[in-house]
Amino acid sequence: MAHRTSLAILICTYNNARLLERTLDALRRQRVAPSVDWRVVVIDNNCTDDTPAVVDRFRPLFDVPLTRVPEPRQGLTPARARGVLSTQSDWLAFVDDDCLLADDWIDQAAIFASEHPECGAFSGKVILEWEDADPPAYTDGYGWAYAETDLGDRPLRRDWLAGAGMVLRRTTLAQSGWIDRQLLDDRIGKRLISGGDVEIGLRIARIAEVWYNPACRLRHLIPADRTTRRYLRRMIFGLGASGHNTGALTWTGTYPGWLVRSTVQSMRLFGQELRRLVGDVYHRRPGRDIGIALGFVAGWWWAMWQMLFMSRLARRRLLGGILAAPASRSVRV
Repeated sequence: MAHRTSLAILICTYNNARLLERTLDALRRQRVAPSVDWRVVVIDNNCTDDTPAVVDRFRPLFDVPLTRVPEPRQGLTPARARGVLSTQSDWLAFVDDDCLLADDWIDQAAIFASEHPECGAFSGKVILEWEDADPPAYTDGYGWAYAETDLGDRPLRRDWLAGAGMVLRRTTLAQSGWIDRQLLDDRIGKRLISGGDVEIGLRIARIAEVWYNPACRLRHLIPADRTTRRYLRRMIFGLGASGHNTGALTWTGTYPGWLVRSTVQSMRLFGQELRRLVGDVYHRRPGRDIGIALGFVAGWWWAMWQMLFMSRLARRRLLGGILAAPASRSVRV
């Protein structure tokens, strides 16, 4: 009998019942081959909205298991870890609670997994779907901040992965050591500091192949309240802090060496963004203000400042954190 590919769709959510409903509705419309054993797990990270009722309403509409698992520790990283430990599937997909998978997404993921035995993780094409038909002009050019991903129509090997729809081989994730020890907190509540997905991608890339698979297509819903100037500034600031912290995870030198390296890198980024901002002003192009244009660098500097006052133990844990020998223990469920 042929081996069945098993895949768990893990949806971590915090007070986002309105969009979660659309995510589940897209999932129940999947066209999946009988050779794929799949299920959906919603990780409820202390939701106080209608999330439990939404899951209960959709459960009888699914032909596969749909479960809700609580995680009392606030934050995306512990919620992801809870999702991993709540299933035994060979493959795990982190799908955001505001993403709509194409009808053949699960089938395409299963095909890619079976055709790439050396692959430890892959992600696909992420297309932005704005709630407002015409998003504000200042969002133009910032699709990357909303996890937009389009690297073409052919599969590509990559050095790292991030973003919505990341698919992971369970055994490789266990070997990376992430299940036993996570280094970055990622988003907690409404805080927009991230980087946890990049940590996972970097860890797996050290020990296995990672890929971009454009056949796995999803739409990332962007509600109007996430297109305000204030939200975009906060998000870019958080991505800057995350950029600093994920860079530190792969640093092989001393802390003073990292301080010099990150300072030089941030000044280069500062110069690039300042030139773009001046060009926008000179040519009277609508869009970026100084908070948007320099938000990434400001977040980077904030993270540098935070590291400066860390304890030596905490700093040692972060610097070069993913370069420690990967764990090879079995996954606990």
